Amino acid sequence: MAAGPRDRLIEGAIELVREQGVHGAGLSALLDRSRTSRNSLYQHFPSGKGELVEAATKVAGERMATVIDKVTATGTPRQWLAALVDWWKRALESSGYSAGCPVVGAALAESEPDVQAAAGAAFADWTARLAVALTGAGVPGERADSLAGFVISALEGAIVQSRAMKSTRPLDDVLVNIGPMLEAPRAAHTLRP
Repeated sequence: MAAGPRDRLIEGAIELVREQGVHGAGLSALLDRSRTSRNSLYQHFPSGKGELVEAATKVAGERMATVIDKVTATGTPRQWLAALVDWWKRALESSGYSAGCPVVGAALAESEPDVQAAAGAAFADWTARLAVALTGAGVPGERADSLAGFVISALEGAIVQSRAMKSTRPLDDVLVNIGPMLEAPRAAHTLRP
């Protein structure tokens, strides 16, 4: 079944924000990418581009939440990290490093507070999901929350660096340096700043 105009608009917005950020994803490019008319945009998103990008950010956030849930359903925390790193390496390499995380693009949209809030909510959701999984793996609650936030931050930073460097080395560095922290989560919780 072919996607309708609303779904095509959301998909087009996700793709463009992954490639160019919110401000680089102009209205004409969004309409061209989604093969929709301006009338369709305003029919489905009466407030225009900002409302569309907010919805696209929420959809992209939900999709990554599904990936996180799938990855954390089995295995160890280090295996989860390896799976997430591999997922992002494939995504970056398949796009020729031209497409990163659309939620990061949305997070940088200072002039679009609703879009930025949707990005913040996605990051918080991912962190909470990972924290729950870490708690299930034996990491105490407060430490699990902090560690989950650190892992998400490290991954997202590595994605940005990978795009700029046209290399997956930053993601490899995340695995090499954070992986050991996840191997002994019970011992790691005793470390204090």
